[in-house]
Amino acid sequence: MTIMLALAFAWASGAQELSNFARGGQKPIVSPDIQGDSVTFSLKADYATVVKLSGSWMPNPWGGTIDMTRGENNVWSVKIPLPEPEIYTYNFVVDGVAVNDPQNVLVQRDGTRYLSMLIVPGARTENYVEAKTHGTVSHPWYQSDILGYSRRLTVYTPYGYENSPKKKYPVLYLLHGAGGDEEAWISMGRTAQILDNLIEKGLAEPMIVVMPNGNPGQQAARTLNIPEKAINWRSEENRDAYVKSLCTEIVPFIEKNFRVIPKPSSRAIAGLSMGGGHTISASNLYPELFDYICPLSAAGRSTPEQAAALKKAGVKLYFLACGSSDFLFEGSKTLDKTLTEQGLEHTFFVSEGGHTWANWRLYLNTFAPLLFK
Repeated sequence: MTIMLALAFAWASGAQELSNFARGGQKPIVSPDIQGDSVTFSLKADYATVVKLSGSWMPNPWGGTIDMTRGENNVWSVKIPLPEPEIYTYNFVVDGVAVNDPQNVLVQRDGTRYLSMLIVPGARTENYVEAKTHGTVSHPWYQSDILGYSRRLTVYTPYGYENSPKKKYPVLYLLHGAGGDEEAWISMGRTAQILDNLIEKGLAEPMIVVMPNGNPGQQAARTLNIPEKAINWRSEENRDAYVKSLCTEIVPFIEKNFRVIPKPSSRAIAGLSMGGGHTISASNLYPELFDYICPLSAAGRSTPEQAAALKKAGVKLYFLACGSSDFLFEGSKTLDKTLTEQGLEHTFFVSEGGHTWANWRLYLNTFAPLLFK
């Protein structure tokens, strides 16, 4: 009898919790709802007077909005043509206040902002969704004597890593841009999904991907609420401190604690924007450390002497990428010119668009199959 009463109470509690979502038997709200060539966004907002939709696919993604219409049971909705296949972010603006879509479990974290996510299916996004087999994402900590404290990494290990105790893997060091942290490439870049799909399809070599925090004043992402350290980057002793930590502390840490192939031909480095600058700096300071170098929308440059040193080191792949409307495009063209003049064989991959994650996901999906061949 006691067990039956307990089960009845548990069922009643669960039923009550579910009723909070059912809202008196009303039809469940689906948002976003893709149907054919359109998508509908919906939000129940009983006391709202004006509700708008803001999305990154709009001509003005930073301030453009579309009015939503109040319907039955105070459900506001708007139906729009389906954007081109890509990952987009969006939010509702309810009486001037931005809110996420409570019906959508897919979110991205961009710095300190969480944004609802819309994935439009198609050839462009086929590797951005979950594969059948999955790698593992972990967050180990390493001790940095250069920066003065322990710091958090994000590490992707491919499917099968745990079950192949004798197998060793090459490593891609993947660096984020300004405003990001060690989770940026996982959250917005879809690194795990892209690598899972490419490896599963046999298009990329199984590899470990290491994603550090490129903000030397942070031990980890701000979501961990760890106090940050103020650092004077104008002082001589702090110049290239993070890049030196990456190359002389993170690389050895990974090679000691993970099953990797510890040689240049099994090391790659890539980064976007600020991380592209870090990629260039790391390859300039340590030209023989990485055989695969991929600066993306990069904020950095190489001198003719540095480019010559990379050529002498025998770099196997130099993949430079940038959007044609990116504000850093001219800098990428200058770097391309320097590499060409020094006879360093390289690829200059120019895409449409600007300084956006749509491009950086495309670049990872493009250069990852070229690594470690």
